[in-house]
Amino acid sequence: MRKRAAAGQAGVFEIVASLRERIASQQFASGSPLRERELSEEFGVSRSRIREAFGALEERGLIERIPNRGAVVTRLEHSQVYDLFDVREMLEGLCARLATRKSKPADWDDLVRQFGRPMEKHVARGELDAYLETYERLRERMIAAADNPLLKDMLGSIHDKTGVLIRRIIILPGRAERGLKEHRALLAAMRKGDADAAERLKRRNIRSSREYLKRYEDFLL
Repeated sequence: MRKRAAAGQAGVFEIVASLRERIASQQFASGSPLRERELSEEFGVSRSRIREAFGALEERGLIERIPNRGAVVTRLEHSQVYDLFDVREMLEGLCARLATRKSKPADWDDLVRQFGRPMEKHVARGELDAYLETYERLRERMIAAADNPLLKDMLGSIHDKTGVLIRRIIILPGRAERGLKEHRALLAAMRKGDADAAERLKRRNIRSSREYLKRYEDFLL
């Protein structure tokens, strides 16, 4: 059972962050209703504060507020999913470029090690949650190193919508192994300070993920 927040303590930011995480992980699946009363009880806040959080989620395109139905999690069309991957390729490529340019090569040493034997073991054992945790660490570090608030916000919005697809794609045959090779190549380029190569390799990584999605879309979408 989810722990109830102390009365009056949960702010809009905390509520939005929690709901974003649940939508991205598909705890709230596409089309699911979000109940004001239940959430106000869970977070220990007024329904007006929940409505404020809904407004922020609606601005990010994560929910829709439908007359006589209330708030529901947005359901993406097939074409929208591929549009998101196209934009993600451009933005994550830029992020890799900026992160490489603004950091020191040694800043990536710990991640180079993590993407070595530890990640090989995760793949071999099918420990995909651990795999994704390490991948998420790399993603967050790149965004922080890029040091561009607008880019961070745009990538966050896209990640909210594609996070569940990332989890679905990683279980496809051969995807984890290929993704590991791609991220090792990316980290090697970043470790060398080669911003051009880092951008190219990150864009290639997103394209290959999109290709997997396209190949198995009847099972994923």
